Amino acid sequence: MIHRKYQNVLFAFFMALFMSCFMSLVISIFNVGLVDNILHVWLHAWGFAFVVAFPTVMIVAPTVRRLVALVIHKDEC
Repeated sequence: MIHRKYQNVLFAFFMALFMSCFMSLVISIFNVGLVDNILHVWLHAWGFAFVVAFPTVMIVAPTVRRLVALVIHKDEC
């Protein structure tokens, strides 16, 4: 198993992996339709999308966490 200190990196990796997968598939089908070589088109787009998505998530995640913390209602006990 992987040590807990790498949790943020693993979260970013899997978030980028799944989001780039689904988004590249949707955008590929939207742009070219269900053509014969859609699998090749999609996998090519997915590879490129993941290379962009992973560092983007690593950079943007801390800002997103701070924004979420600003809008979450804190319980007053």
